Amino acid sequence: MAEHKHGSMDTSVQEKTFEGFMKYCTWTGVFSICLLVFIALVNG
Repeated sequence: MAEHKHGSMDTSVQEKTFEGFMKYCTWTGVFSICLLVFIALVNG
């Protein structure tokens, strides 16, 4: 069994994936809020 060295794993791919996921969630939230406001204004 190999020795575990804390903090030695390369996490750059995971960080990029998480960054993309957060960007997607943010834009989806902004789009949803804008869509709801638009629907409320049109439905008046």
